[in-house]
Amino acid sequence: TKKYIMTTKLFGKDLKEYEDIDVDELLAKLTPEEIDELNSELDPDNSLLPPSQRCRNQTDKEPTGPFDRDRLIKFLRDQAAKEKDWEEAVPYEKKTRGKVFVPKEQSVKAFSDQDLADMGLDPETEDVLRNASEEEIVDLAAALGFSSIMNQVQYWDSVKNSGQSLEGGFTATAKSELIKAMADEPPNPTDLNDSIRRLESDAADLQDLNLNNLREISGQDWDRLWTALGKNTKLKKLQAANCGLTDAKAAGLLTALETNKTLETLCLDSNILTGPYIVKLFSAIGNQGRIRELRLSNQRQRVFGVQIEMEILRLVGENETLIRLGIDLQIAEAKVRVQDRVQRNMDKATRLARAS
Repeated sequence: TKKYIMTTKLFGKDLKEYEDIDVDELLAKLTPEEIDELNSELDPDNSLLPPSQRCRNQTDKEPTGPFDRDRLIKFLRDQAAKEKDWEEAVPYEKKTRGKVFVPKEQSVKAFSDQDLADMGLDPETEDVLRNASEEEIVDLAAALGFSSIMNQVQYWDSVKNSGQSLEGGFTATAKSELIKAMADEPPNPTDLNDSIRRLESDAADLQDLNLNNLREISGQDWDRLWTALGKNTKLKKLQAANCGLTDAKAAGLLTALETNKTLETLCLDSNILTGPYIVKLFSAIGNQGRIRELRLSNQRQRVFGVQIEMEILRLVGENETLIRLGIDLQIAEAKVRVQDRVQRNMDKATRLARAS
């Protein structure tokens, strides 16, 4: 016969008096119902066991059918709606603590009699200002261009003549305005194949070709475009910004510029052109001598380096045709000297235009 020795304490009481109890003998005297009840009271002290193994299934009813979540939620909501609300121990009372805010009454007049007397104005002007409200004085200040003594909302309300939306005159607080949703720009409707065909046929009405934001142009289409551009004698402006142009795709443009004699404006902003290619482009433009406006800003290669920028400076210094140039340079000397050269070219073109 096994005997379990208990030497611990339970709720501060010593359990030595139960040391000689035979647990197996006590269990043998229990009925099956009592054993089931005892099992339902016990839970193995092992948190690693899943609940299905730690707890005995105590469900006596037969299943009513498959589980329906929506039906269960509907039942719970209906049951909750039928239940009476719990009575609050302390009824709710709305209480106001502290002092109630009362806004100060603003003066209708913008100037006092003493202020008008100190200004030394004529009687007619003094009478107008005496009866003018502060909002009207704000409009007058905006009309006179005194934007520094008012907030931006007041100033633009006066400029647009939309009325003062804020009260309080010069002491009003400018509130933030909601961001206005701007519609996306419509896609470029230019038909590439039709444009290339018109370039090849030297159409007289095609003098401005806009290919901006057309990023799906293949390398073969670019080659066709450059070949047609080299033979064209009517096109004056070509725009190809944000087209994903790389050095390889734009290689044919260098050859086209050597033979084309009519193109005056070329825009290649926001592409993937590198510094060495841009140097070759300036060299080709110098040989061509017709390009008056060139845009090369926002290329993926942000920094060209000293050697590339100084070479660009040398080529721009030899060019007497460029009057507008957009390019991102980092060296201060290159920036200033390129700007000076372009400015001299523009002054020279202006003098020739006036003389003619």
